[in-house]
Amino acid sequence: MTATRVEFNPFLPEFIENPFPVYHRLRTEDPVHESPMGFWVLTRYDDVAGMLRDARFGRKGFDTLLQARFGEAGFDLSMLFRDPPDHTRLRALVSKAFTPRVVEEMRGRIQEIVDALLDRAQDVGRMDVIADLAYPLPVIVICEMLGVPAENRDLFRHWSVDIARSLDAIALPTEPEVIERGTAARHALADYFRGLIAERRRRPKADLLSDLIANGTLALLRHPAELRALRADPGLIGSAVEELLRYDGPVQRTGRMPNTDVALGGRTIPKGALVLGLIGAANRDPAHFPDPDRLDITRGDNRHLAFGWGIHFCLGAPLARLEAQIAILALLRQLPRLALATARLEWRRASTLRGLTALPVTF
Repeated sequence: MTATRVEFNPFLPEFIENPFPVYHRLRTEDPVHESPMGFWVLTRYDDVAGMLRDARFGRKGFDTLLQARFGEAGFDLSMLFRDPPDHTRLRALVSKAFTPRVVEEMRGRIQEIVDALLDRAQDVGRMDVIADLAYPLPVIVICEMLGVPAENRDLFRHWSVDIARSLDAIALPTEPEVIERGTAARHALADYFRGLIAERRRRPKADLLSDLIANGTLALLRHPAELRALRADPGLIGSAVEELLRYDGPVQRTGRMPNTDVALGGRTIPKGALVLGLIGAANRDPAHFPDPDRLDITRGDNRHLAFGWGIHFCLGAPLARLEAQIAILALLRQLPRLALATARLEWRRASTLRGLTALPVTF
């Protein structure tokens, strides 16, 4: 029997549940994959990392693509879709808020927020890690950083979620209502910050951190030996979070467009084509990570791509690392009998940001 040709299809239920077998086949059988959906897909670590730091791949052309997808230049305010020199100027304006020193000064306040959220869950006797911890934590932190009043936090969270869920539309067919909600949320968020403070027209994505905490907690619960090791030695939390980012990080892919024809893996990617670098696949490339499908919280030399690479490396990486470390350690410390409340978990259909719809636990 002839084997079927592997294709990148993020709409299949089995892919939504577990994309890693497809990633493995693509890396092995067709690492520079031309999708029938009209874009290219890279899955090897060296190819994805190379795309992220190669000046031949950039964001030029995304304005036309976004206008075609959304019917407008919907991402005009975001430096994520700009190349230098505009990107360099905008990144310099906001980078001061996310330096390691500034983030470290927030440790005490983040611990207070985590403790209060866990105390509230313990008071009611039940917990959904996403709804009760992973969503509210980054929203509270980023709102306090930006000066958003407490009474507006729920509105801020809904805008962020709608924006994140519309990201798939950049490359994939997406339901019109998802695009409409994302577009409305971008306008509302931009208008809100214009009125609040003109200099801070950034677009925070609370989903990234909430998915990191939820996916990481799920991975630990499914690997009890690693969970026990972390409980026994909390000093491993730094390497544990890096491994959780590598093993099942929230950001599964990122896109670029070449400004010239690029020869790669025996193929030629034409100028102006949309190229997706599958970060989730690169982070399990056996050429860079021994036994890549095994969760190992003591893994050394863990140079994953979960936060990207190059000029678009995630500005919020230090904050995300700190919040995840504090939240996961607090979960293990304050809820010593933490366990999954169900074996039937549902993953969101969005495939750019991989995350659960809920993570109910007992404690």
